[in-house]
Amino acid sequence: MSRLKLFLLALGFYTRIPCSQLLDYKQLPKATVYLPLVGWLVGGITAFSFYLADCLWPQTTAVILALITGIFLTGAFHEDGFADVCDGFGGGWNKQRILEIMKDSSIGVYGVVGLLLLFLLKFSLLDGLLATAVPVVLLAGHSISRLSPLLLMQRYDYARNNDSKAAVAVYKSNRQQLFVAGVSGLLPLLLLPAVCTLAIIPVFAVNWYLGRYFYRHIGGYTGDCLGASQQISETVFYLSISALWIFI
Repeated sequence: MSRLKLFLLALGFYTRIPCSQLLDYKQLPKATVYLPLVGWLVGGITAFSFYLADCLWPQTTAVILALITGIFLTGAFHEDGFADVCDGFGGGWNKQRILEIMKDSSIGVYGVVGLLLLFLLKFSLLDGLLATAVPVVLLAGHSISRLSPLLLMQRYDYARNNDSKAAVAVYKSNRQQLFVAGVSGLLPLLLLPAVCTLAIIPVFAVNWYLGRYFYRHIGGYTGDCLGASQQISETVFYLSISALWIFI
């Protein structure tokens, strides 16, 4: 399958952007390496929505609309995983119970509180930046954060039985694929001041800890864990950029 078709597979699975139904979804695992490029598209549209909104309304409103745009484009795919992880690890006391809670379609108190705090944190960080910097930060944040699930998949095993619907996207990329994904994911950093490259250190450090945490409690990762890693990495990136901005 061509690289374009693999990218379209990833786009169709990880976003709500319409793609051809004739694509071979059995090849979906190989398409996961295009997650950072999906982040380029989602981040680019989100950044553009902020730019347009900022021309008409206060920055506060523009940030909210940009966050809404990102959620609309992905169908809250990663946010749902984050909420399930909050519920599962917050309310579960062993591997079986954690996995059962995460598989439940309903959302609990931990998930609601987690999402609320996550959105508030994203909003406050982006609203605190210069308006001219927000579009590039959004583009970089969406792209870089989608490297985190790839790193977890490459290092750990899937924790559920293969009958789970998320198992179809499980794939251990080789070093060459991971390198290409890493370069494409980090490329938007070139649009930011050089000191902002330091932001990748806490992002990858937190993701490493998440991987160890998931492994210790459930022996690997699930699709929800991958979604949570993307959301947490994106937020940590915004936190890091906000802290580094005082040196610019």
